[in-house]
Amino acid sequence: MNFIESVKMAGKTLLANKTRSSLTMIGMIVGNASVIAMIGIGQGAQKFVAAEVQSLGTNVLIVRPGVPNARRSAISSAPQTLVLPDAKAIATQVPSVQGVSAELNSSEIVRYRNKNVSALIFGTIPEFLEVRSFEMAKGRFLTDLDVRQSNQVVVLGSELTEKLFGNANPLGEQVRIKNVSMEIIGVLAPKGTSFGTNYDNSAVVPIATMANRIVGRKSPYGLAVTSIFISIKDELRMDAAQFQVENLLRLRHKITTEDDFNVRNQKDLMARMGAISGALTLMLTAVASISLLVGGIGIMNIMLASVSERTQEIGLRKAIGASQQDILFQFIVEAVILSAAGGIVGTCVGVGGILLVGNFTPLQAGISPVAIVLAVSVSGAVGLFFGVVPARQAAKLDPIAALRSA
Repeated sequence: MNFIESVKMAGKTLLANKTRSSLTMIGMIVGNASVIAMIGIGQGAQKFVAAEVQSLGTNVLIVRPGVPNARRSAISSAPQTLVLPDAKAIATQVPSVQGVSAELNSSEIVRYRNKNVSALIFGTIPEFLEVRSFEMAKGRFLTDLDVRQSNQVVVLGSELTEKLFGNANPLGEQVRIKNVSMEIIGVLAPKGTSFGTNYDNSAVVPIATMANRIVGRKSPYGLAVTSIFISIKDELRMDAAQFQVENLLRLRHKITTEDDFNVRNQKDLMARMGAISGALTLMLTAVASISLLVGGIGIMNIMLASVSERTQEIGLRKAIGASQQDILFQFIVEAVILSAAGGIVGTCVGVGGILLVGNFTPLQAGISPVAIVLAVSVSGAVGLFFGVVPARQAAKLDPIAALRSA
């Protein structure tokens, strides 16, 4: 028999037992769908992490008070080792720095008439807008004068504005933050959520107003801050800039042993998060691949049962001249068709799962052509591997013994 005749005969045999063939393919369908979906979702997770870090800026260093590698504590209980003069010193004494923003943050209730909304309050300086990559939707941002005079002014996030004012214009209105009346001077453009922080449900006030009137943050060395964000001119100089910032703060804080601050490099963070999500994707894909092995074993079992059921057919074919190679090839073709068909159906299921994840979750799950080709190829290889044993058993049957047993 030639190849086309073998394929036709294998197809007819499999179609004659539709239920058994379908059940046999389930293992391959589940395996392929799982592998393709896991790879797609893993790529989506990596893109999501990259976008989250990118929203904060990959050329940004973040300085926070506290011992490096210590367990993260709440903002309110963080040690007061960073002060506003530290931020000003970094801005003037580190040559690779493009901009520096100091922040004093707290979660507070924002009140307007009978509406109360819990929001994140940023006490900061004018450089915040550029360093943190925010944009204004209307009105103006804070000025140096607002900070020096501790003016009671506030810039609202887009979501917070909608909750308090709906479609009305908020500029010039008064809101209360911890019983302090604040005049609205501007509204920020939508920023979105990053690492669990909803920047649209936030408000920005002068850092001096925040320290003196809202949180009462005091330090003997100056106005205490919860974080300092530093944008660097060139991403290639991130490591050098981090080294310079750390040395400057050690000199200012007169540190001789352990640092009382920690510096986080956003570029390194993105690399680490990407490596973690990649490792998780690889692990999940490996676990999903076990389904392919289970499916291959299922194909081998069914093909062995098929050999036992078709003993008479094999005996007749060998009696009229079919060679061992013909019988071997036919059963191998049947096993490969089962696994390849399961691979194709599983691919469709996996792609459908990726599309659902992309539509209903923040993950931008992608369809990888390489993963699809690899999954279907592996399915065919699994069918070929596990089909060899039943095919060899069928090919070695003695025609006379086969006819007698039938």
